[in-house]
Amino acid sequence: MKILVIEDNKDLRELIVKFLESERYVVETANNYSSAYSKIFVYQYDCILLDIMLPDGNGLDLLKEAADKGVRLNVIILSAKDSIEDKVRGLQLGADDYLPKPFHFSELHARINSLIRRVNWAGNSIVNFENVSIDTASHSVVVGKDLLDLSRKEYDILLFLINREGRVVEKQTLAESVWGDFIDQSDNFDFVYAHMKNLRKKLKGAGANIEIKTIYGFGYKLVAA
Repeated sequence: MKILVIEDNKDLRELIVKFLESERYVVETANNYSSAYSKIFVYQYDCILLDIMLPDGNGLDLLKEAADKGVRLNVIILSAKDSIEDKVRGLQLGADDYLPKPFHFSELHARINSLIRRVNWAGNSIVNFENVSIDTASHSVVVGKDLLDLSRKEYDILLFLINREGRVVEKQTLAESVWGDFIDQSDNFDFVYAHMKNLRKKLKGAGANIEIKTIYGFGYKLVAA
C-alpha cells in the first residue's frame, strides 16, 4: 500500500513517514503545493494525507483540481485549521475524512486502514480469491488452511494483484505501487522479476489455485488457475 504525505512541516512530515513505514506502508512525500501537484496527477496512491495550509497554495485547491479532472483521490485531510467551513468544503470536494492536528498516530493509522478497507474491500480486512486468503490486518496469507511464508515485497505484490484480479497490470504501475516512485531512476525491472519468480514458486508449492500470468511487453494478470 502506497501513501503520499503532503505536509510542509518537516518535523511532523518525518514523524509521519517513520510511523507509516513501521506499519509497512510505502511512503512518498511532498512539502508544498507544486510538488504535491506533480505527484498526484502522475502516480497512484492508496491514500493521500493532505495538509490544507501549504507555503505556495491551499491543499483544498488540489482536491478541486482533481475533481475538475475527474481524478479519484483517497484523501484524509490533516490540518491545524479546524474550522467547520474547511471540513465541509473538503468533504464536498471529495475528501474522505478529516483529522485535525494534533492527532495520535494510532488514530491516524485506524483512519487510513478504514479508508483503504472501504475503498478496496467494502470495509473488510480479509481478501479472498479462490483458495487464497489475505488478512490485511495481520499481513498474513493462507492457502487452503496453511500459512504461506512471504517476504514483505512478495506480500505487497500479491495484495496489489489480487485487488485487480483478472485485469492486466502494467509493470511500471506495479513497481511504483510496491517500491515507490524512486523506481523512475531504475534502468530495468530485474528487482520485480526476482520477487515475482519467488512469489510464483511459493504459490505453486503451496497448491494455490491462482496464477500470475505474464502479459509479454506489458505486465501481469492474476487469474484462477
